[in-house]
Amino acid sequence: MTSQEIRQKFLDYFKSKDHLIVPSAPIVLKDDPTLMFSNSGMTQFKDFFLGYKTPTAPRIADTQKCLRVSGKHNDLDDVGRDTYHHTMFEMLGNWSFGDYFKKDAIAFAWELLTEVFGIPKENLYVTIFEGDASENLERDQDAYDFWKSHISEDRIINGNKKDNFWEMGESGPCGPCSEIHVDLRSEEEKAKISGLELVNNDHPQVVEVWNLVFMEFNRKADKSLEKLPAQHVDTGMGFERLCMALQGKSSNYDTDVFTPLIAKVEELSGKKYTGILEDEKDIAIRVVVDHIRAVAFAIADGQLPSNGGAGYVIRRILRRAISYSYRFLDIKEPFLYKLVAVLQEQMGSFFPEIEKQGKLVAEVIKSEEDSFLKTIENGLIRVEKLIQQTIADSSKVLPSVEVFELYDTYGFPDDLTRIIAEEKGLTIDEAGFKAEMEKQKLRSKADSAQKVYDWVTLEERSENFVGYDQIEAETYITRYRKVENKDGEFYQVVLSNSPFYPEGGGQVGDKGVLENAVESFEVLETKKENGLIISLINGLPKDAGAVFYAKVNAADRKNSQANHSVTHLLHEALREVLGTHVEQKGSYVGPDYLRFDFSHFNKMTEEELALVEEKVNHKIKESIALQEFRSIPIQEALDKGAMALFGEKYGDNVRMIQFGSSKELCGGTHVKNTIEIGHFKIVSESSAAAGIRRIEAISGDKSEEYFSNLEKQITELSQLLKSKDVVKSIEKLMEENASLKAEVEAFKKEKAKGEIGDWKNAYEQKGNKQLLVKKTSLDAGSVKDIVFQLKKEIPSSVTIILSNADGKPMITVGVSDDLAAEYQAGAIVKDLAKEIQGGGGGNPGFATAGGKNIDGLENAYQKALTV
Repeated sequence: MTSQEIRQKFLDYFKSKDHLIVPSAPIVLKDDPTLMFSNSGMTQFKDFFLGYKTPTAPRIADTQKCLRVSGKHNDLDDVGRDTYHHTMFEMLGNWSFGDYFKKDAIAFAWELLTEVFGIPKENLYVTIFEGDASENLERDQDAYDFWKSHISEDRIINGNKKDNFWEMGESGPCGPCSEIHVDLRSEEEKAKISGLELVNNDHPQVVEVWNLVFMEFNRKADKSLEKLPAQHVDTGMGFERLCMALQGKSSNYDTDVFTPLIAKVEELSGKKYTGILEDEKDIAIRVVVDHIRAVAFAIADGQLPSNGGAGYVIRRILRRAISYSYRFLDIKEPFLYKLVAVLQEQMGSFFPEIEKQGKLVAEVIKSEEDSFLKTIENGLIRVEKLIQQTIADSSKVLPSVEVFELYDTYGFPDDLTRIIAEEKGLTIDEAGFKAEMEKQKLRSKADSAQKVYDWVTLEERSENFVGYDQIEAETYITRYRKVENKDGEFYQVVLSNSPFYPEGGGQVGDKGVLENAVESFEVLETKKENGLIISLINGLPKDAGAVFYAKVNAADRKNSQANHSVTHLLHEALREVLGTHVEQKGSYVGPDYLRFDFSHFNKMTEEELALVEEKVNHKIKESIALQEFRSIPIQEALDKGAMALFGEKYGDNVRMIQFGSSKELCGGTHVKNTIEIGHFKIVSESSAAAGIRRIEAISGDKSEEYFSNLEKQITELSQLLKSKDVVKSIEKLMEENASLKAEVEAFKKEKAKGEIGDWKNAYEQKGNKQLLVKKTSLDAGSVKDIVFQLKKEIPSSVTIILSNADGKPMITVGVSDDLAAEYQAGAIVKDLAKEIQGGGGGNPGFATAGGKNIDGLENAYQKALTV
């Protein structure tokens, strides 16, 4: 049975049991402050469990892309070193929201595994929660009784809180769970020791395949448990492990989930995969085929690699794969991007995002590979210098601070430093390195540390967002909680009527005030969490139950919504000018400016930018009224031509914003008419990542300021030049500058001629060659001309010039043609460049190198004398 067939059989089975089959949510979470990524199948349904949203159906089933590389659920370090841990994995799941509970969940699981998939019953074991006295939690007797009707009692195992009480995080929905384990060992091995003794003991062939979680509680911030409003079922079955069981394999990597990827790596690397756990080559291949899935799907869902947040996690995973392939597969050029096509073929029918976004995904990965491989090459130079310094200091241990700096500042893998050091008979200060890592973690933790207390609920009232229609509202605080961080003590409040727009969809959250006749509080930010609109204020009201007036900062809202509306017009204009391949890939909408990232593979020309600006401003002047469809079925919106963005999770009903022919699904605030935008001006166009361009622009008040400042600058320039015709005056200055430059160049040539005569007489006979080593302040162009002339005129010569023109170190090497077989200019300059922390190259007869450390020129000079 192929993996595609297994996936389909699962979904078909639950469809026959009246479950609604829904698509996977994006792997990247954009509007959940508690999680970066979907780390389990239940993540997209969290609001249903907490009662914040009404489920779309009482029974749901799906296959969810998950990522576990940060926080509590972190499998990254295990990946590649065993047969079953992964960064990205699929979680097959069925869900009941207040409908069926333990009895039916257990019956469905047993029937599917044993009758539909045909797993022998004697190969299965189940666990139940044994209870926990410290939390007054009793043994899950109900689950035990239901399992007895399907499986012999000696195969039902008591499990502790760690294994059999599932919690999503430090707080949130949780409950007892019942795991199903499968024994995949041979009959001979089973005869030696019972599978009963190996359950939950990390045996690679006795593995958990399915977890049935019975959601009954909500874990509060004070660690207490409260009953959820309704009982739910949340199950998660590891797709890769299920494939291993059904395909008769002993490793996930031997299933057809991974074998096509492994075959491609074998083809590209020339290495053969043998499946040996301890073989570094095989570990590297497992790391590569696992990590490419995580990175590719994260990018397809809209998360580009970056230096912070979720983007940093993705970059770290990708760099781990590159590092392994560089060291153990001997691949020194980009190749991971070539695996994206295999993923498209394997998974495109179930996950259309990888099919549609494949070209972009491959371009981004290739760019990241190029960049990191350069980082490795530059790091090798730094490591070599550190090793030489260590040896010079008569030490055998590389200092921890410098090794950590290589890792932390320059991104050079610490394990690669270790390997290089060992080859030279050295070690690194492991204890010191670990201490530096711990310091970094503590610094990072201190920067982000935040203690959040439990909600204090006041009078029960409905909680509504009224900000689409008004920016001031009479309101009550329905609940509040204290928050402590490095900046002090604050309070988060939820309002019965909130005009404050919560950060989302690229738009910043509203600020403002919450006040009454007695006291006033500044609203510092507004965000959304678990369906609640939460505003942060700088104190706690004396009477939290009193009536308040919530007022949005009107000027900021006006400018933000103008910038948001104009991003819609910009998106449409870009598709008209550049083509329909253009899709939004990220945005920032604030009161001061807007940033818009979009898929496009070339730098925009001045003509294209001007045309886009013209089209947007034309729409603004047309005075197009906003058409808002506040709650419309998503299919109806799509049928009307609304743009839906990859990487966004939409509900059954959506909000559609329309300005004429521009139609987008959007939850942000907008102008009532395009004329309110005023004027649109593109400030810059640049590259955000491979295949992603970025436009930064302004509108409204900021656009007026821009042109006002421009007019002021022109006036000042006119006064400075003492001319009303600024252009003509600047042209005259440019002509004069060109003339002066020509005079300077002529002076340089005269100076160079004088140097040539002196340098010709300065060669010294060293063995079979004439060697010239000189320091100069001549510019690079002049040095190049002289070296080329000298290597032609001086036979059997090696010429090395070290220059410090404009404060920048430069090394130039010339070798006469008759010595080119014995002395390589490129090799000489590469060795000398280490002293100036630089690099370069050329050919056997001529090479140059620039660097960063001008003080290193003296060391380079002394070394050059020994060539």
